[in-house]
Amino acid sequence: MVRTATLGPAERATALAQMAGQELDVLVIGAGVVGAGTALDAATRGLATGLVEARDWAAGTSSRSSKLIHGGLRYLEMLDFALVREALKERGLLLERLAPHLVKPVPFLYPLQHKGWERLYAGSGVALYDAMSVSSGHGRGLPVHRHLTRGRALRVAPCLRKDALVGALQYYDAQMDDARFVTTLVRTAASYGATVANRARVVGFLREGERVVGARVSDLEQGGEFEVRARQVVNATGVWTDDTQAMIGERGQFHVRASKGIHLVVPKDRIHSTTGLILRTEKSVLFVIPWGRHWIIGTTDTDWDLDKAHPAASSADIDYLLEHVNSVLATPLTRDDVEGVYAGLRPLLAGESDATSKLSREHTVAHPLPGLVVVAGGKYTTYRVMAKDAVDEAVHGLDQRVAGCVTEDVPLVGAEGYRARWNARARLGRRAGLHVARVEHLLNRYGSLADELLEMIAADPRLGEPLPHAEDYLRAEIVYAASHEGARHLDDVLTRRTRISIETFDRGTHSAREVAELMAPVLGWDAGQVEREVERYEKRVEAERESQRQPDDLTADAARLGAPEIQPL
Repeated sequence: MVRTATLGPAERATALAQMAGQELDVLVIGAGVVGAGTALDAATRGLATGLVEARDWAAGTSSRSSKLIHGGLRYLEMLDFALVREALKERGLLLERLAPHLVKPVPFLYPLQHKGWERLYAGSGVALYDAMSVSSGHGRGLPVHRHLTRGRALRVAPCLRKDALVGALQYYDAQMDDARFVTTLVRTAASYGATVANRARVVGFLREGERVVGARVSDLEQGGEFEVRARQVVNATGVWTDDTQAMIGERGQFHVRASKGIHLVVPKDRIHSTTGLILRTEKSVLFVIPWGRHWIIGTTDTDWDLDKAHPAASSADIDYLLEHVNSVLATPLTRDDVEGVYAGLRPLLAGESDATSKLSREHTVAHPLPGLVVVAGGKYTTYRVMAKDAVDEAVHGLDQRVAGCVTEDVPLVGAEGYRARWNARARLGRRAGLHVARVEHLLNRYGSLADELLEMIAADPRLGEPLPHAEDYLRAEIVYAASHEGARHLDDVLTRRTRISIETFDRGTHSAREVAELMAPVLGWDAGQVEREVERYEKRVEAERESQRQPDDLTADAARLGAPEIQPL
């Protein structure tokens, strides 16, 4: 059995020293889902692999998605059958083999508004979607779609206005916590020998003539710069692709455009439904997605050319989503119902189309210079295929025989033994003194790695207590985030290792001090650092709230940039 990697402060220091002291086969820049997947692909082919990330795992796009693993039903309408087939195969692999602890089925109701032709048109699309899923060889785990009368649809989703539908279709896709998924990918890559470090920013490339032979990396925690030499460098920086390429004075063969998508989070009791909803808008589709004790409502699709690190949701964005979802709800939502708001940027390959919603979700891999591979575009669901293509391209430049991709058969850490532990969850709960619902929560976030948290609780029963002001999470999860999952700052834990920043009306400010104090012993913080972390987080939340009161992107961006950045310790 592969030893699961721990990503604590000591391991980060060791990883940086190793990267500085040896020539790697492959250095991956960017630890979003594609970069993390690329590191795992390279490591499992036996290549000496490094992964560096300027901020935190999934700090950009990969923690701010709709949190769906889906084939992309709307791409069928665009006749992009190849993309849908590929995504459905990946969805099945994740559900059944690679990450059954993290990726779960989720039902969606599609209200029909026209009699006759719409049921035939939409029904044939969903039937094709199901058929393509099964034909991929990995789609048998999900129920097939069904047709509902209006009465039946209203029993499943009583929240809908009676005049908003004449009938409905219900079908299944899958969902996951995107940031947790990426953290698990990174740990899996590290378990197979990749050296990984976050808060390690690439500030330049190393060159020998035309050839790229590595990168200069700045340690944003301890200070100082060092060189990482590598035979191939993979740029997997998503919406930052053009910026990374600019460091080498090379514009590249393609251009990546950012499209902003915002999401609202509301409590479960505000929408009375046993199923998610998918609604058609004039530009795209709108999802209402079950999310634990909440709903996620999204998304928008608008061009964005302002700050990439902290895309801001404006008042107009929020009104747009509320207006569209309220068009079908019997009890409309108001601003007061919104617990959380988050904005993410899709990295789209710029094409001929002016509308970002028309740009391709296909990905591209290029080798613009000897020693440098660029991978960009794509969608979350197909990250593994993008990673395979990127490593295949890098291997061309290695001048040696390298094994083919094996990630189709490499479960993520926590997958092995997950189903057996799920079956034993009541017994695990009794042994740990936890309610079975708590054990289920841990298993669905960590899989069989939940054993590590249960051991921490056995050693210190106070860690089995829920976090005040964010009772869905246990104190052990906070300590574990810092000791095992690479969390370096308060923001990492409240925003990505947990979802407290979007799942509470106070956006995590009431939990911030307690969380910082739980992290402090692991990370060696003194009282002054705890104070700085809490103060910076509170300013971040206030800047986000202020941005969400602004009328447009420009003013929202300016307000969001009012919060201070993380400073080195």
